[in-house]
Amino acid sequence: MQTPGPAEIQRIALLIEAEAIQLREFLDHLQREEALLVSGDTEGLLALTTTKTERYRQLQRLHDDRALLLGRLGLPNKDASIRQVCAQLPRVLARWDEVIELAREARTRNELNGKLINERMQHNQAALSVLLSAANHPQLYDADGQSRPSGGGRILGSA
Repeated sequence: MQTPGPAEIQRIALLIEAEAIQLREFLDHLQREEALLVSGDTEGLLALTTTKTERYRQLQRLHDDRALLLGRLGLPNKDASIRQVCAQLPRVLARWDEVIELAREARTRNELNGKLINERMQHNQAALSVLLSAANHPQLYDADGQSRPSGGGRILGSA
């Protein structure tokens, strides 16, 4: 392990701060996504998807930058490495703890949204199956408006 200099320590602290900010914003997007999923607002979901994806990419870049910097110091991109490098910086460590908690919350909320999406897809698939089945077997009605099963009658054009 290479001993980190002040510049590397400052860079890690800045990356952790940026990651905390981005995670909060990503969580806001996930909360909005959940509300849109519950309300069934597909147009709102489409609009949100673009910004959510961009936030995710920003988070990934921050994660990659941190991993690269720790790698240059000969350290793995792990919690213990951050704690080792920032041992003398309690505010940075507190922010790192916040990043870990925000990441857990984002994972949980994202899993919930995934379940909501699957539920919505299953509901839509069931409705589509019913519609397709009805299209293949149209319900017939008699003169009184009562339904009667299709088939069993004469074939058109036969006497």
